Amino acid sequence: QVQLVESGGGLVQAGGSLRLSCAASGRTFSSYSMAWFRQAPGKERECIAAIAASGGNTYYAVSVKDRFTISRDNAKITLYLQMNSLKPEDTAVYYCAARGASYYYIGANGYHYWGQGTQVTVSS
Repeated sequence: QVQLVESGGGLVQAGGSLRLSCAASGRTFSSYSMAWFRQAPGKERECIAAIAASGGNTYYAVSVKDRFTISRDNAKITLYLQMNSLKPEDTAVYYCAARGASYYYIGANGYHYWGQGTQVTVSS
């Protein structure tokens, strides 16, 4: 069982930055691939970044590539998402998710554990 708690969301102006954190419980964090999803009102939940259990492989959606960086600290059992050059269209609830496999997957149905979500609002 893995419990995930996101933090770091908030209100920021366009062009600004935020860093999301996802604190995990459990001693098997290092064996889980992880991902960040987001869901805007009226839209489906989408995977925007994912990272393999080792941290050696990452995925980014086209919409966030070169602006967002996913990383993990297995010693601190924490997942991060550094978000730079934020745009109003980045406004959404952001969720971290854990998958009981070493390699990531970009579909929501591939993840077994979810955090409660943190709101990110980008004003223009």
